[in-house]
Amino acid sequence: MDSVYKKSLFDIPDNVIYLDGNSLGPLQKGISEASERVVKDEWGKKLIKGWNEENWMRQPSIVGNKIAKIVGATKNSIVAGDTLSIKLYQALAAAINMRKDRKIILTDSGNFPSDLYIAHGLIESLGNNFELKVVKPEDLITSITSEVGVVMLTHVDYRTGRMHDLEKITSCAQKNGSVMLWDLAHSAGAVPVNLKNCKCEFAVGCTYKFLNGGPGAPAFIYVRPDLIKSCYSILRGWLGHKSPFDFDYNFKKAETIDGMRVGTPPVVQMSILEKALEIWSDIDMRDVREKSIQLSELFINNIEEKCPDVELASPRDPENRGSQISFFYNNGYAAIQALIDKNIIGDFRAPNIMRFGISPLYNNENDILQTVDSLEGIIKNKTWNQKKFLLKKPVT
Repeated sequence: MDSVYKKSLFDIPDNVIYLDGNSLGPLQKGISEASERVVKDEWGKKLIKGWNEENWMRQPSIVGNKIAKIVGATKNSIVAGDTLSIKLYQALAAAINMRKDRKIILTDSGNFPSDLYIAHGLIESLGNNFELKVVKPEDLITSITSEVGVVMLTHVDYRTGRMHDLEKITSCAQKNGSVMLWDLAHSAGAVPVNLKNCKCEFAVGCTYKFLNGGPGAPAFIYVRPDLIKSCYSILRGWLGHKSPFDFDYNFKKAETIDGMRVGTPPVVQMSILEKALEIWSDIDMRDVREKSIQLSELFINNIEEKCPDVELASPRDPENRGSQISFFYNNGYAAIQALIDKNIIGDFRAPNIMRFGISPLYNNENDILQTVDSLEGIIKNKTWNQKKFLLKKPVT
């Protein structure tokens, strides 16, 4: 299981403990050189010939299949590209179209706000009395009624790390005749996911967190294989066309997962992502999960022993949380800034949550224990109570 620890393959600065991979994964060694090669040798020397000679146009499918292995999806059921916001919009629109007679899209209060914004915007554009119903996570199952057309959820809560039961909720939704859409932003590369067994209709996710694809890395969308040909995409781009280089004025959707493509792939960023995904070729997500739980339990137990003013915000049962640990602390923002000042990087979410992402690929027991000791000192000595730590920065 220790084979999942691959910190030597990451370009993490010396003396830095990085516990923020749930927000942005670190740079892997070799990526700088790979991106420079794409810029200088492919784009620089081959210019537009690169589209054919370097197979740039097929990158979204190549990368999609690499992601498919990580999230347990069938080959050619995932395509990468665009942003998570765009992919969620596409998936939600397609899901709504499958159940036009049902007017409720069900979600929970743990969903990422951006997902809710996108849903509201889409509903407003449809103008057919659709409703986004937001319930408490604990009320979700009982809220899946015959009026619900789509259940749209984020698998792992970005604030607390609370994790839904993917297969149980999907099964419940489908028994009710509802379409299931999962956001895997905090799941891919963090916890085992098996989309094939889950049988959900749609899933989306980003690649810059636990998959370490770089800031703003392309997102991905999954469509269950039996739906790919008939799947309706309300957001249609030229690369979702069956024959994009025919430049037909009438849209004819590709009958493959390419039908969910929109715009021209960002070649440099896609190349970085493709390189970053190589590390997963010999990693078993079950081993990642086992080590993640060990580190998380070590973290929680030591924090509760040494920092009594800090309260666990994440579920105590590891089976009910993803690969992040969150704590409530009234001075959480300043405490995180004080930790960062010690080269221990976590992050903060309003109003009072300290978040720590656990990635066994580059985190170990020493990282956890050192973080606990540092946080203990910061709280006991009120080191956080300094102007430089209290002043909030634009990105928290």
